[in-house]
Amino acid sequence: MTDPLSAEDEKLVTLARATRARIGAAEGAAVRDADGRTYAAATVDLPSLQLSALQACVAMAVASGSKAVQAAVLLGEVADLTEPDRNALGDLGGGAAVVHLADVRGRVVRSIIA
Repeated sequence: MTDPLSAEDEKLVTLARATRARIGAAEGAAVRDADGRTYAAATVDLPSLQLSALQACVAMAVASGSKAVQAAVLLGEVADLTEPDRNALGDLGGGAAVVHLADVRGRVVRSIIA
């Protein structure tokens, strides 16, 4: 997928980029749920808890009552969807979420359906 991003997906890029930059995390992510609500998070790396930025977003969405994810952005030095990220999206997204993978400047390098 190389189509230009919608305004809603551009917003996800902005949220993910700002969240990552705010704390200097390895990754930033943002998701939009089926109701249009957005969630943004950065990598969680504590001694007792490790979550990718995307997993943290999915957890926030679930904790807020979301039932599905429409779209997501994951950005970082080497933004790539890991198996745990795919599983988390699959648990919530049902296999139909568009995921935009972007570099730290917010340039989308690849978009996939997960």
